[in-house]
Amino acid sequence: MDENLKKAIFNAVENEPFAQKMGMKLVALALGYSKVEMDYLPESMDNIYQRAHGGVIYSLIDEAFETSCQTHGTVAVALNVNVSYIESPEPGARLTAEAKEITRSKKIAHYDISITDDGGRLIASSKTIAYRTGKPIPFYK
Repeated sequence: MDENLKKAIFNAVENEPFAQKMGMKLVALALGYSKVEMDYLPESMDNIYQRAHGGVIYSLIDEAFETSCQTHGTVAVALNVNVSYIESPEPGARLTAEAKEITRSKKIAHYDISITDDGGRLIASSKTIAYRTGKPIPFYK
């Protein structure tokens, strides 16, 4: 993967308001691959049952998806995201989302994404499909 592109994606995530608000950190990036971490903070991320809100888990999946899709240097957007929620994380758990590109054509790419906690327990898994626009990434020059 182009090192300048890698730096541009890392920088974009560091400056992304939503990622900052959720405490997400991009920790690894390679061609078709991304790893993003976040701490599960019940005081701001719980649902009405005092468990992790599904939107929090989805958001972490989406950040890993977003970053892994851009590693080819062109804008890619979500066509479909299918999430299976498996376990609820424990309060304070460090969550890690790993996105891996499975297939890629000129216009479509498929990704497998998993979220695990700091004990290696599977929290959620996702199958995603991206539409590859072919347009250059605007923040990469």
